[in-house]
Amino acid sequence: MVNMILLNDTEIDVYQYEEDQVNGLQLISVKFKVTSDQYHDITTLLYKGTFQVHVPEQNLSFTGTIHQYFTSFTNLYEKGQTGDFSLSLLEMKEGS
Repeated sequence: MVNMILLNDTEIDVYQYEEDQVNGLQLISVKFKVTSDQYHDITTLLYKGTFQVHVPEQNLSFTGTIHQYFTSFTNLYEKGQTGDFSLSLLEMKEGS
């Protein structure tokens, strides 16, 4: 089971991981927890939209872009809160 991915060298601990192929391109979907302390750093990272994706446990690396992204309704501006993030990343075609 995959427990961690790297987005632009930022380590993200995941509790759910799925791999798929879409038109010959890699698609990964992950779920992970974000605390109020991590919220700003994670959302700033995700705002970039495109990442170097590395899944060490699968020996998988690619340049990917956000395919789908959503969060739970938890107010992470309040200290001590934790939210669930769902993120799908699709490999970019070379030359894109």
